[in-house]
Amino acid sequence: MRTFLYTADGISIDSVYDPGVVVYDAGRPPSRDLVFVIAHGFTGDVDRPHVRRIAQAFAQYGAVVTFSFRGHGASGGRSTVGDKEVLDLAAAVEWARSFGHARVATVGFSMGGSVVLRHAALFPPEGSERGSERAGREGRTEAGTDAVVSVSAPARWYYRGTAPMRRLHWLVTRPEGRLVGRYGLRTRIHHREWNPVPLSPVEAVPRIAPTPLLVVHGEQDGYFPVDHPRMLATAAGDHGELWLEPGMGHAEHAATDELLARIGDWALSQPG
Repeated sequence: MRTFLYTADGISIDSVYDPGVVVYDAGRPPSRDLVFVIAHGFTGDVDRPHVRRIAQAFAQYGAVVTFSFRGHGASGGRSTVGDKEVLDLAAAVEWARSFGHARVATVGFSMGGSVVLRHAALFPPEGSERGSERAGREGRTEAGTDAVVSVSAPARWYYRGTAPMRRLHWLVTRPEGRLVGRYGLRTRIHHREWNPVPLSPVEAVPRIAPTPLLVVHGEQDGYFPVDHPRMLATAAGDHGELWLEPGMGHAEHAATDELLARIGDWALSQPG
């Protein structure tokens, strides 16, 4: 099923729902109460082959919602590179819950990995202490998640310590870079700088507890070295789990089928 969702600030988000497949495995029964909501990396979109591969892998474990962040693919608006994208993810999670699934696991890659962390901090799940507090203030907690997986995410903003990140900053901050993004990468990037600067991933992580958190990062990541996931794991304390993957590079393209299967099993094992 494919539709356009609308965010709290009125942006249209191209979204796809896959009910998943029933796979009978003696080691684990299929879960029909779990839905994965996939947050892609910068310049991805719902139709990219690497995003479809991720969706197909998790469809063996539950239903799957994929979507294109604002400014990407057929979605409206312009990318804010991880700031307002939390509203896109919130709309996708609310839509996923509308199909009757009891549990939502958000799984984000690179930029999407930072978004799932910030989203979990800002939108606590219904029934939690934080969710009850939020519901009392704002009257809605349907956008909260029950488990969070962040893959290849940065811990802090404005990182320029690697060549790929220096290229990305040129793409985002320079007019000629944004033209390359628009016409070469199908990504429309907002020209305004952040004001105010949003909560960083490492600042968001302590606010996620007690929601289960898994941080996954490749030891050969060319964008963010391993001090980033270690900072996130330290900030998470006892409620977070860190997997440092030997030989793995960056984000969706580097995630093997075996790793995706382990993440699927981890999501299934979480209480909810």
